[in-house]
Amino acid sequence: MIKRKKLGQHFLNSNTVAKSIVFEAKITENDTVFEIGTGLGILIPLLCKNAKNVISVDADKELYQNAKSQFENIKNLSLKLGDGFKMRDTFTIFVSNLPYSKSKIAIEWLAQRQFSHGVIMVQKEFADKLLEKSFKKRRAVNIIANHTLELQKISIVKKNNFIPPPKIDSVILKIIKKRSIDNKLIETVNKIFSYRRKTVQNILKQFNKENTSNKRLDDLSVDEIINIAKEILL
Repeated sequence: MIKRKKLGQHFLNSNTVAKSIVFEAKITENDTVFEIGTGLGILIPLLCKNAKNVISVDADKELYQNAKSQFENIKNLSLKLGDGFKMRDTFTIFVSNLPYSKSKIAIEWLAQRQFSHGVIMVQKEFADKLLEKSFKKRRAVNIIANHTLELQKISIVKKNNFIPPPKIDSVILKIIKKRSIDNKLIETVNKIFSYRRKTVQNILKQFNKENTSNKRLDDLSVDEIINIAKEILL
């Protein structure tokens, strides 16, 4: 058995959870599914059943080679070795059991891509950050996610459904793409949050922009924060 706990990899080993993920993905014969993290391949047969094409990527050579051997007869499957977040494949549906260390990168990558919808599984702590409603507790990733994606919590997945078990439970999220933004805007939102204790007026001063607002980020909606970032980029 391949174990990658030291690398932050925890492989789903529940067929029930796998079927739930694929059910929520609502795959049709017109869809191309992009999966980051082939892992042990538990999702592959289920994804391939209804999809036009499935592209599954893993950065681990051993996992990639195992999948090549195991699924060589599936005609609508393309297995790739490498960093999926650096690939430019076109897809309509995104599916991934995201390692915690890659979750923020994944959201920022998805914010820039064009696709219909997807299903992601993230550790509960990260899901809580994305779904946080309190303005005072929001992070930059919450703003980026909620501006570009519609987020829906599907279910909690207990840690005993993985090998090796992680320290905390995970959450399945349905994501629907609303709009795309570019990397410059993402970087600016992240930068703005490094000044979150300042007023809008003083934040904009950091970028040589003028504004008279004494509000802080904790007083602003998602769209208002995005608009500040856009103003900085003008």
